[in-house]
Amino acid sequence: MTNETIKLDQFLKLIGMSDTGGEAKQLIQGGEVQVNDEVETRRGRKLIVGDRVTLRGRTFLVKLAQQDGA
Repeated sequence: MTNETIKLDQFLKLIGMSDTGGEAKQLIQGGEVQVNDEVETRRGRKLIVGDRVTLRGRTFLVKLAQQDGA
């Protein structure tokens, strides 16, 4: 079992929905991003495996790489 997290603004950059941290901040603080069907305005929100992020009509499932070497 993993306890890894990723911040919401970093996740948006990782999936290509924002090019910069500043753009991600604007999207989040502008109320355009939902996490698990609820508007999220905290860019530092920590996401865990299984969270759903919705932006611009697209939904992304959070999957984090495991570092356990198995």
